[in-house]
Amino acid sequence: MLVAVVGDVHGRFFRVEEWVDALERARGEEVAFVLAVGDVETFSTPDDHRRKSTKRHMPAEFAEYARGERKMRREFVFVGGNNEDFEDLERYPHGGELVPGVRYLGRAGEATVHGIRIAFLSGIYAPTRFERPRLPATGPETSKQAGYFRQNDVDAVKAVAAADILLIHEWPRGVAGRESAVARACARGIRPRHWPQVGNPYAASVVTRLKPPWVLCGHLHVPHAASLRWDDGKITRVACLDQASRPDGGFFWMDWDHGAVRAVGWGTSGQSSWRPTQAWDERQTSSKIRADSSRASHPSHEPPDKPNG
Repeated sequence: MLVAVVGDVHGRFFRVEEWVDALERARGEEVAFVLAVGDVETFSTPDDHRRKSTKRHMPAEFAEYARGERKMRREFVFVGGNNEDFEDLERYPHGGELVPGVRYLGRAGEATVHGIRIAFLSGIYAPTRFERPRLPATGPETSKQAGYFRQNDVDAVKAVAAADILLIHEWPRGVAGRESAVARACARGIRPRHWPQVGNPYAASVVTRLKPPWVLCGHLHVPHAASLRWDDGKITRVACLDQASRPDGGFFWMDWDHGAVRAVGWGTSGQSSWRPTQAWDERQTSSKIRADSSRASHPSHEPPDKPNG
């Protein structure tokens, strides 16, 4: 079973469908469903997009699906990021189908999609909001705070018994490396001395609790691969995706067979980057990504500490 994964969409739904078509041609099989790591931006009308979107220069393409003018050809399943139409998503705290074929998983918990067990956590960490109640998303300020997860969300996903995939938006702390990811992150404004603090500790605590075979995330717009090895012999492989601006780092696929992943790859070529006998680390990002990272690793001046995602 072929599963596609896309990074922060930011409204680019038509492009994602084109990438899925290209992957299917390259692999010679249909994609069962698409997973998205958040910042999808499902604004139902162009007016909603202009009024609510934090990235107004991006297209309001979801409006065509919402109006029934266009249909999603493969099931599209997503977790919330920090840039979403929370005024609408609050109608689905435990998930639901926004339009035919487009499913929001909800704030936190578990779901089974085509036999794959998915644990999920929407949003990002904000220390000033973590233990405060979430207010109804009714305007710009309350919608912004709706993009932060809370303690009860973390507790909900930690209660999951087992999962094949942990789907989150922000990176878990402790996976940033020294080559592709770090070089790209430096170009985005993260100073080298702050690399160990990339990601948040609460997502990391969820990873430690569940020890899933795979973690999929986005937010930083930096493609990255890393492995975590546990004392009991288990291995968690982490794939961090770029935004959906180009497929090399913003599009990822997984070939599943009887509940296990037998191959994965970046982009639409269909060429695998990893099989179970191989290591999963920064070398498994594409050569183009690593070349771009090397050029970006030594900026001439230091920009602000951390990007907004």
